[in-house]
Amino acid sequence: MASALINVPAKAKRGDIIEIKTLMSHIMETGYRHTATGEVVPRDIITSFTCRFNGTEIFRADLFPAIAANPFITFFTTATQSGKFEFEWIGDKGFSETASASITVE
Repeated sequence: MASALINVPAKAKRGDIIEIKTLMSHIMETGYRHTATGEVVPRDIITSFTCRFNGTEIFRADLFPAIAANPFITFFTTATQSGKFEFEWIGDKGFSETASASITVE
């Protein structure tokens, strides 16, 4: 079971640079480990992260086996208008998780 923690300022002044922080709780497996019997433990990672603001993509990251379990992603953007951030994580084995947060720009 995965769960997301999102930190987006509730309010900002127009033109302010804001920091957005995300944390996805997800058990990760690199695909490089072996069981006691020598079988490879199948890879299970988050492979991509996307953030959209009012429907327009503003940030994307492709993730690889070296990514930590529970990936923490932080980035900056400029507050231009009020709206809604939509976050999406996609991974192996059909994993898909979404979350959203709104901001008011004054």
